[in-house]
Amino acid sequence: MNASTQAETLALAKGDQKRLERLAGLAGRSPKAMLKFVLRDGFDAVEEEIVESQAAERDIALHGTVPHAEVMRSAKRLIEVARVGTRKKAA
Repeated sequence: MNASTQAETLALAKGDQKRLERLAGLAGRSPKAMLKFVLRDGFDAVEEEIVESQAAERDIALHGTVPHAEVMRSAKRLIEVARVGTRKKAA
């Protein structure tokens, strides 16, 4: 049996097929495209990724994003404050 014949004979349980279709709908993909990720990562991991991605998209829509340069400036300030605080405690 060659690879294409094997792929054609793959069958999912009815419940798994429904779950695959639901996840595909949530992700905006076809069930066939989603199957690749489910086979690689498992249903639970794929569902978690979809839920987390949707939550991130909602957060971005609500709060927007922060430019990379601004994040880096803030991170550097925090690091400097921590360094100064560490020096004062050691003294």
